[in-house]
Amino acid sequence: MRKYKFLPAIAAITATLLSAQQPAPAPAAGGGRGPAAQPAKDYMSAADVAALIAEARAEHKDGQSLQNKRLVSVPPLNASLEYRTGITGASVHETDAELMYVVEGSGTIVTGGKLTEEKRQNPTNLSGTAVEGGTSRHVGKGDFIMISEGTPHWWSSVDGTVVLMTLHIPHTTEKK
Repeated sequence: MRKYKFLPAIAAITATLLSAQQPAPAPAAGGGRGPAAQPAKDYMSAADVAALIAEARAEHKDGQSLQNKRLVSVPPLNASLEYRTGITGASVHETDAELMYVVEGSGTIVTGGKLTEEKRQNPTNLSGTAVEGGTSRHVGKGDFIMISEGTPHWWSSVDGTVVLMTLHIPHTTEKK
């Protein structure tokens, strides 16, 4: 039986991202936020998430479909911000589940099915040009998607821009 021992971390990261939807507090007198303005590995404020989204938007170049930015990291977990403006290749993560939370925007994700033009990217990941078959879902702000390890997934369309929090969750085998 598989056991995901990182579920408490998922809850904490999700709560942080949900709070990113709230307006950021005003800066302290003098214009700074003091020591809290320094990014930490295990915390990112709503204002910091908003700034990271603005940074990804500003760095976006024509023809670029995806930018990844680190949100928080508590090894072996890393939560990333994905700023998507178009479709990219499909993926299979053979040893990690992937949790996605839609922070802004919308698009269509296909899960399941079979990778087309499958290639090995590294010892634990496959890629392809698309997914044949599978379940297609249109998702938007506030939606969660959980993709089990070994499951093909692909953003088949993006409605302008979709901003995601993604978290890869390694599984462990529980011995009885």
